[in-house]
Amino acid sequence: MDGYAQTLSGGKIKRYVQMLDISDDPELIAQYRKWHSEEYSWKEIRDGIRQVGILEMEIYILSNHLVMIVDAPADFNWSEAMDRLATLPRQAEWEAFVARFQGCSADARSDEKWQPMERMFRLY
Repeated sequence: MDGYAQTLSGGKIKRYVQMLDISDDPELIAQYRKWHSEEYSWKEIRDGIRQVGILEMEIYILSNHLVMIVDAPADFNWSEAMDRLATLPRQAEWEAFVARFQGCSADARSDEKWQPMERMFRLY
């Protein structure tokens, strides 16, 4: 296993870790991967994520299980950022589009789909 390069922030950050299960259909999983690739992901969505103050976002997959890691500034307010994100261009359209993979309502916001995870261990 080679691991993944990370960008260092040079200061304190907040990290959010969330999970989501998507459809267990191999074809839908392949499509979900495609729409999250650099080539096919929507520029407006990437721009909106940055506009609300998110510094880094990664999604990991194992079978149909997803884990999303979000790094943000230490003073980041998750609720305010998600409220703002929901109003940005194409965000509602994106959420409706990916809902077919996620098995949820087409009008569900991102923060209504992804479930926060609790950290239970940290290597000090």
